[in-house]
Amino acid sequence: MQLTISDVFKRFGSIEALRGVNFDAEPGEFFALLGPSGAGKTTLLRIIAGIEQADRGRVLLDGRDVADIPVRARDTAMVFQTFALYPHLSTFENLAYPLREARIGSNEVKKRVGEIAEMLRLSHALSRKPGTLSGGEQQRCAIGRALIRRPRLLLLDEPLTNLDAKLRHDTRAEFKRLHRELRDTTIIYATPDQLEALSMGRRIGVLREGRIVQIGAPQRLYTEPLDEFVASLVGDPPINLIAATLADVGGNRTLQLPFVDIDAAPWEATLSQYPSGARFMVGVRPQAIAPAADAGEAAPGPEFPARVFLTEPLGDVTILNIVAGADQRLKMVLPQERAYGIAKDASFDCTLRNDEICLFAQETGMAIRRNWASPTT
Repeated sequence: MQLTISDVFKRFGSIEALRGVNFDAEPGEFFALLGPSGAGKTTLLRIIAGIEQADRGRVLLDGRDVADIPVRARDTAMVFQTFALYPHLSTFENLAYPLREARIGSNEVKKRVGEIAEMLRLSHALSRKPGTLSGGEQQRCAIGRALIRRPRLLLLDEPLTNLDAKLRHDTRAEFKRLHRELRDTTIIYATPDQLEALSMGRRIGVLREGRIVQIGAPQRLYTEPLDEFVASLVGDPPINLIAATLADVGGNRTLQLPFVDIDAAPWEATLSQYPSGARFMVGVRPQAIAPAADAGEAAPGPEFPARVFLTEPLGDVTILNIVAGADQRLKMVLPQERAYGIAKDASFDCTLRNDEICLFAQETGMAIRRNWASPTT
């Protein structure tokens, strides 16, 4: 099913929850909605499902306005953050409930419950009630109850929020498996967790204060964020943001950071409209900083002195919290074998990878495109 959201607005009293949302999800696509709490994700899903009505705008399913389609006939299902299982019913009866409401015959109910239970690995728990199920089993039961009607559009509202870290990891893989098996089902997945969105969504729509600010594939959002907000939301650890001033040094345009100067040539075409002294924010991914000793003769960018003030070992990698220059705090990420032996208060020279630096206008937060970059949407 193709979903089209066109200029959707929704207000609750003085709060504008949605402010002109636009996006398309293709048939069979796994589309992730990524945004912080209060961005409007749940409101948007509830409007698509028919639980809420938009104040303005259109929601189209296969080109047809949902205003013309009764909720029961929309061929959509929604899984809520709280699972919303019936505590007095067994797993079997929870799964069967939508079919019984639709007056499906008992033989067909048994058949479809058996199929969905096998797909979701719940066959062993059909006689048990929700209170005796693990968090992951409850979550799979809630998904099964939504899927058993064989909807063409599945809406998932932060379904992993109530699970522990291991279950979230396992269930992300489960969702990807399910999506492969449900080839014709379009999935809209709302989450505040960038790891969930990046690992599962074919495309991601970043929602901020009721508006989509960028849509793209995970790698595109990471390497070419449209603004400072997207850059900060996508990536772990978060991007380092550093104030910079545009200057003319020896006839060359330069970005002066508190601890090092960067050649502004990669942005020369766009920066031509800015005067010397203009203020910017430079974004540097923690993975784009490395000890200068690792670069060998072909250093990838400018070097600067740094001192370690905190280390965070994470198994295969270590996050080093460093002070660059006098007092600029940054995060860098090194493989564990390279970080081994680097202790607090260690000092060494670091280098930046120029091709992984992002530049943003300080006043608007919008990205300054490189000379070769095409506009992102």
